[in-house]
Amino acid sequence: MSVSVVGRTLESMLGGRRVTTFIDDGEEYDVIVEGERSTQNTPTNLENIYVRSATTGDLIPLSNVVALREFADSSSLNRYNRVRALTLESNLENGYPLGAALAHLERLVREELPETAVIDYKGQSLDYKSSGASLLFVFALGIFIVYLVLAAQFESWMHPLVIMLSVPLAITGALAGLYYFGGSLNIYTQVGLIMLVGLAAKNGILIVEFVNQLRDGGMPFREAILEAASIRLRPIVMTGITTAAGSLPLILSSGAGSETRAAIGTVIFAGVLAATFFTLIIVPVAYYLLARKTGSPGDVARALDQQREQFLLQEGAQ
Repeated sequence: MSVSVVGRTLESMLGGRRVTTFIDDGEEYDVIVEGERSTQNTPTNLENIYVRSATTGDLIPLSNVVALREFADSSSLNRYNRVRALTLESNLENGYPLGAALAHLERLVREELPETAVIDYKGQSLDYKSSGASLLFVFALGIFIVYLVLAAQFESWMHPLVIMLSVPLAITGALAGLYYFGGSLNIYTQVGLIMLVGLAAKNGILIVEFVNQLRDGGMPFREAILEAASIRLRPIVMTGITTAAGSLPLILSSGAGSETRAAIGTVIFAGVLAATFFTLIIVPVAYYLLARKTGSPGDVARALDQQREQFLLQEGAQ
């Protein structure tokens, strides 16, 4: 007797089979034939099931053709993304970052499991992985948009570059603050880093804009930089301190959600202080080195006015 015949017989006896239908008051019903449930509870009951031989046509016990063996198995098979999967759930120890836990899990999978094993993520782990993958793109897009806005405002490609040099310094300060306070790079701190792009650029705008105004007034290049840095020192320090002070309630808050607020507050506090300090040094030096051969937006307007006056004089002479 072949295995396929035995399998079909057991399926019909244990699982039931629809043999026909009948109609009652216009409704069609299925007729399903199955074995008695009381005689299908133990392995011995299965061995006593008789099946018909395909060659002789005699009924023989199932124990003569198959052997039953018990082994442990899962009561249910879970699937994720249409693939059989095993889901691991755990709570992290206080202070242990999610990224380090996922990195440890991935290392164990590479070392202990076969190469065919695949890791997928759910819940907070999925949010962390997806946000981490898109962080660089969003951050680069934010810097690019800010750069284009500044280029349109200053009518120059070099002045926005001088201003944007303070952004990496602010990011470095924010990461140093996270390291000092024992924070981690998560979804909330990434939001804070993107916010720092605009917060760090505003200090450089104050200096570069005032330098251009002094140059438009006829002040020499070097003297205009020194004058702008000294005059804008107080406004930059005041705005930096007030912004950092505004983030302190986020850091010192308590209650539900305080961890997320503290993460954003730490990034803003450390990043703004670093941007304020380095802007007063880096931006004037960068302007002196990179923008020596550039003009201000007023130069374009003056050049157009001179060309218009020359045109009017030529027209009058004719």
